[in-house]
Amino acid sequence: MQTIGLMGIAAALGIAGLGSALGIGTAGISAIASWKRCYLQNKQAPFLLIAFVGAPLTQTIYGLILMRALQGAVGSVDPFIILGAGLFGGFGMSYSAWYQGKAGAAAIDSLAETGKGIANYLLVIGLVETVALFVMVFLLTLI
Repeated sequence: MQTIGLMGIAAALGIAGLGSALGIGTAGISAIASWKRCYLQNKQAPFLLIAFVGAPLTQTIYGLILMRALQGAVGSVDPFIILGAGLFGGFGMSYSAWYQGKAGAAAIDSLAETGKGIANYLLVIGLVETVALFVMVFLLTLI
């Protein structure tokens, strides 16, 4: 039974990290392409694009926080609840990170092309981030 709980603990961080990697990779590809386009057009390449690339990393931190809370719950919480919280929490944070990277990729393309709209793009990134925060907080109240 303990192994089941340990799988949930590992899943919280591992799956959240997977989503962060997918999101960062997606946004990173867009940033590199946008910088290249700027260089080819002899335009200044905005360094600010890196903020959109790095945004999905926070979901890994949320996964770590959930993982630590699940570790502390071992022995007092049913191992299947730990497994479920780790799996579903990890997937919730993972998809948030992945789609944050996709939204970031679109923001990167738009900002590099127009130089406008940074506040709007950051609001969208923040809204996607909120999903991961809700997942983490609500699962922490469960355990």
